[in-house]
Amino acid sequence: MKYDIFHIENQLQQRLPYAYIWGQKQNDQWDKYSNFIYDLPNWDAVVQAMQATLEVYPLNKRDFFNYAANRWFNFWSAMAVEQIFCELENVIPSQNHKNRLVDFSLNGIDFDHKTSVYPKGFKQTLHYGQTHEEELLQWLYKNQSQQQRKHLENRLFLVVHATDGEHWKLKAEITWLKSKVENYVKNFQPTQLKQLQLGDKHTAFADIIWAVK
Repeated sequence: MKYDIFHIENQLQQRLPYAYIWGQKQNDQWDKYSNFIYDLPNWDAVVQAMQATLEVYPLNKRDFFNYAANRWFNFWSAMAVEQIFCELENVIPSQNHKNRLVDFSLNGIDFDHKTSVYPKGFKQTLHYGQTHEEELLQWLYKNQSQQQRKHLENRLFLVVHATDGEHWKLKAEITWLKSKVENYVKNFQPTQLKQLQLGDKHTAFADIIWAVK
């Protein structure tokens, strides 16, 4: 399905006035409560779906709002970025939309992509991360989501970093992220990929696209 990425950008920005807090640890049960997020690109519609869910299940209202809002925000930002990739020359979208390991191929190489904020848990400066990309990539693979997106296959990480510390808000700046992705793909060479040893006899190719503001 093709999305209007500029409409998604507008909707994502309506989420920005609310603090980005995970009061509830992500788990399968709360994911099921909030799986409506996949079908609703409009912010007002997802808020209505939250309210309807709270009428049925005895959940903490604030925790559920944060949980569903965060999942929705991250999902639709990812959908917009994936579409940006897939509309570029030398990028072929995955034909199997149920394949969680591959979003597209770039120059014939299969990749999943993930937009990530610069990780606080890495405990290093931005300059250190940018000059030690392989170390950061190892950290990202080891500490990525334990839910459905965890895997050890090829991945391109779009890493966002804001000087004011509000890294997450950059996920809503789709037009700006589009310029970063386009520049990366235009200049892509397979030799720039980092070959990572992940566990016993498992190798993955990965790279970082930096989006710093």
